[in-house]
Amino acid sequence: MTRETFLLIAVAYYLVTMVIVVVVLVLMNKRYKNTLTKEINALEREKNLIISSSILSELNKVEALVNNNELKKKYKNWQKRFENIRDKELPKITDDIIELQNDYNEKDYPKLKKGLAEVEMNINYIKTKADFLLDEIREITLSEERNRETIIKLKADYREIRNLYSNNESDFAIIKTPIELQFENVDKLFSAFEIAMDQNEYLEVGKIVKAIDDVIGNLKIVINETKTIVNLGSVLIPKRIEDISNIYHKMKLEGYNLDYLNIEYNIEEVNKKIQDIFSRLNVLNVVDSVFELKTIMDYFDSLYNDFDKEKLTKNLYEDFKRSILIKVTKLEKINNELYRKIDDIKYSYDLSDDEVLVISEIKDEFNNIRESYDHVVELERSKSLAYSRLYKEMEILNNKLTKSEEKLNVALRTLGSLKEDEIRARDQLDEIKDILSQAKERVRSYKLPVIPKNYYVELSEATLAINEMIKELDKRPISIKTLNLRVDTARDLVLKVYNTINETVKTAKMAETAIVYGNRYRVNNKEVDLGLTKAENSFYKGNFKNSLENAINAINVVEPGIHERLLEEYK
Repeated sequence: MTRETFLLIAVAYYLVTMVIVVVVLVLMNKRYKNTLTKEINALEREKNLIISSSILSELNKVEALVNNNELKKKYKNWQKRFENIRDKELPKITDDIIELQNDYNEKDYPKLKKGLAEVEMNINYIKTKADFLLDEIREITLSEERNRETIIKLKADYREIRNLYSNNESDFAIIKTPIELQFENVDKLFSAFEIAMDQNEYLEVGKIVKAIDDVIGNLKIVINETKTIVNLGSVLIPKRIEDISNIYHKMKLEGYNLDYLNIEYNIEEVNKKIQDIFSRLNVLNVVDSVFELKTIMDYFDSLYNDFDKEKLTKNLYEDFKRSILIKVTKLEKINNELYRKIDDIKYSYDLSDDEVLVISEIKDEFNNIRESYDHVVELERSKSLAYSRLYKEMEILNNKLTKSEEKLNVALRTLGSLKEDEIRARDQLDEIKDILSQAKERVRSYKLPVIPKNYYVELSEATLAINEMIKELDKRPISIKTLNLRVDTARDLVLKVYNTINETVKTAKMAETAIVYGNRYRVNNKEVDLGLTKAENSFYKGNFKNSLENAINAINVVEPGIHERLLEEYK
């Protein structure tokens, strides 16, 4: 390809690209203009649709119906509002649309976009006014058809109410006069409706229809609720009052205090409320009547639970009354006995006033419980409180008594342990003396060549400790803390003596056994003979441990493992 050909192709591509760009821009501009044009045309159509033939047609209908000053006044107002929309507001919108067209022709697109939004908003505002005006006018022009439909439904409801009343007239005897008066009123309202319709009194017709709807709605409620009201107010509640009254008076005779329930006052108030409900029923006012009567029934039903609660708590109160009296009497006896001995206990065991103060505190607590108990019993006898209250008071006393009983038990265990410690110390004294005797017998049973010096030192210390223990036991008062310390000291020292002599005798026996066993090798082995000689010397000097070691080491020369065999033989 030559250079000239390449340049021609490049120029061709460039020209084609430019043409495409230009075409695209032209098409986009055209599309944008078409969109603006469509928006302007759409606003024009919306403006033209605001004043439709419907408003004029409806206004003409109203003009034909005008037969009184009030309707005439409304007609003139509607006509004035229509003319204002048609002659003032719509021409202004027309001018605004012409202005938009000028902006379009001058290609002032920013101003055009802003104007489109404003005109659209103004058109919507005027359209809303026009629609509202049309709805107001149709309230009159369509009232006959609409009211006829409403009256037909109301007549159907009215017939249903009349039939229900006629078929069950005995159930409504209590409201016969007022309800039949209401039926007459409804009949008159229906007649007034027909007259108003014949005379084109459309404004009055609406009021009559609303009045008929209100009366029939109230009649429907009255018819539906009267039977329930009469049944509750005349039958069920009076029976419930009679039953509650019988139970109430019977329980009062049996000694129950039921004043807190205010039953007599509440029955009086209930009767007043029922009279009020029936008074309102006579004027066909049943608002909240069923609710109030059901609330009354719920109240009387709750009284049965209160009566059962009183019967139950009476039994529980009687149980507490017996058990508390028995327990407090028993505990007072124990505590008083302890209180009488408190001085002897303090003297015998060297106790401070603070350490025995709890006995006095418990005594005061029992006295308070006894006083409270007597007060509650007196309230019962005077019938001043209900058993539910008396039971709670006894429950509180029982809890207090339980706490005081626990405190007394702790005090008894504490003081009882002092005597137990003394008895245990005397028993341990005999045990300690017996162990010391065993230690001495152990020394006598095996004639040691030399008794170790530490034996006599430890024996002296143990004997002294036993004497101190005996002195503490003979003291009055006894200090249990000091006594326990003396017991522990004496026991430890005696066991030390016993263990010392036991270990010494055991070692001496093993040493003697080893020497006797090794004598068989003396003649044949000088090393064994020399070792056993050292062992014998140590034995007679009282160094039994060293004697045992020399003997074992000597025998081990000719008989390895002799140490284990000697231990086995000793065991």
